[in-house]
Amino acid sequence: MPTCKGCGDEVDELKAVKVGGKTKKLCEDCADRAREESEIAEQSEAVVQSMMGFKGRR
Repeated sequence: MPTCKGCGDEVDELKAVKVGGKTKKLCEDCADRAREESEIAEQSEAVVQSMMGFKGRR
């Protein structure tokens, strides 16, 4: 059985998810958590950029 790289548990199926520019094979729970963390980081960066008056992209 494959092992999740995030939690170390053996699972039936792994999903490939991009985290920090790298692709990791995670179980469904860890993949959802990583996706949520990524979305939160993007939103918080956008808020900080708008506060600072940043007009371009990174």
